[in-house]
Amino acid sequence: MSMHRLRLVSEVLGGLFANEVSRAFGGSRGLGSDADPVGREQQRAREVRRGLERLGPFYIKVGQILSTRPDIVPPTMIGELEKLHDRVSALPFSHFEPVLEEELGPDWKERFLHVEMLDPLGVASLAQVYAVTLRDGRPGVIKIQRPGIRDTVTEDMRMMRRAARMFGRCAPRFNAVVDVEAMLGVLFDAMRPELDFTVEASHMDQARKAVQGFRTLSVPDVEFCTPRVLVQSLAPGKSIGEIDRAQLPERERLDIGEELLSFTYRGFFVDRMFHADPHPGNIFVQPGGQASLIDWGMVGRVDRRTSLMIMLVLLNIAQNDGYGTAKAWIDLGYATPWADVTAFMSDMSALTPKISSASLEELNFGVTLTAVLERSTKRGIKTNPVISVLGKAFGNIEGSVRCLAPELSLTGVFQEQMKRIMLDLAGEHFSLTQAARTVTELMLGVGAAPEQARTLARDLSNRDFGVNIGKDRSTRSRPDALSAGLLSLGGAALWLQNRRGNRS
Repeated sequence: MSMHRLRLVSEVLGGLFANEVSRAFGGSRGLGSDADPVGREQQRAREVRRGLERLGPFYIKVGQILSTRPDIVPPTMIGELEKLHDRVSALPFSHFEPVLEEELGPDWKERFLHVEMLDPLGVASLAQVYAVTLRDGRPGVIKIQRPGIRDTVTEDMRMMRRAARMFGRCAPRFNAVVDVEAMLGVLFDAMRPELDFTVEASHMDQARKAVQGFRTLSVPDVEFCTPRVLVQSLAPGKSIGEIDRAQLPERERLDIGEELLSFTYRGFFVDRMFHADPHPGNIFVQPGGQASLIDWGMVGRVDRRTSLMIMLVLLNIAQNDGYGTAKAWIDLGYATPWADVTAFMSDMSALTPKISSASLEELNFGVTLTAVLERSTKRGIKTNPVISVLGKAFGNIEGSVRCLAPELSLTGVFQEQMKRIMLDLAGEHFSLTQAARTVTELMLGVGAAPEQARTLARDLSNRDFGVNIGKDRSTRSRPDALSAGLLSLGGAALWLQNRRGNRS
């Protein structure tokens, strides 16, 4: 870590620590023991938020993730962390010209008819974005990474990982429920592509293929890229947060909103790759045109088992089944030895009816998710670490869709998409690769059967055999049963659809 960066981190964290000491001992900042406790907490939260903004992009992302975790962050702090923005001053274009020369060569200007060097379209601590006119006359944008930022963020990640390990050793019981290092690991995986634009370009290519089945959605074309420079077509229109809903017919608004939610569900459950930061600034809408999803640097990925378990949680919510919701959430993570499972099931039975039929006007999914997290942690239920990034993505897309079509229901759109999702999963389940896996598992099972039979006979003869009724904490077999059940339904749907097609 450079001395300049070390001084900044020490200054910010040292200042926050000094403020905490001052409060603890009734310091002279006007926030002593007689001060208003609410005002004291609000100022404390503001100081933390400003400190994270000073430290830059990585700490801002950490703060944004923490804003979705009321199980570990108090409400006043969450309110401030939700305001986190990448606030930095624009650098003159001359600071980026050496990057362009290194990445594109000394004749980089010949790649464009025009580059708007005075006023950047976007300014962030990772990069700046400028409008360009491509050689064929089409409008485009060029995204240029700030000099030295990759090394800074990489070092921040290393330092934060070390701090998480130390914290885990100091607070093992808390870490058993909230695995801080694992949660950060998911964030690191989602954020690393922001440091290499060729990976972001690859994400855009994948997303463009995935979005082809959605009439109202698009992803900009990548013209060319290097690790630190990305040139793409211009997303037309305005940010979904700035557009006037009255400019769009009701049917157009609803179609875009439904397809944004449907595309998100498909990313979670079929493609298992999703935009991890779909806030209103990353979705542009052109009246009479399409909604463009931009900034694919931060992408989340989820494995097959976790994807199916999340689907089961949403299915139970859609069916207003609080007990099933609690059970699926526990299987998504696990219950610690001191968990109060009965109380958690009661919590979910009370919460689920409020979610199942609510529209976006009536329901804030981010608030709902945080309520589930708060209760699960309180009851000793460990949450899968991917929930932090997935919850951030879901909360962001919910907020974006609310700008355009607040009357939509999350669960309603989910139920409508289930047929398509199940057909896609059925095709995956009956693929050659899956068949080979199933045969291999059967062969391994048959090979293990004689030894298992001998063990059972030995236990019976020694009177060591017993029946243990209770929750299998490993839950390793449960996803297989879940997968078989869900995908069998999908297979039936696929068969029926093909049968109808043949008849017609």
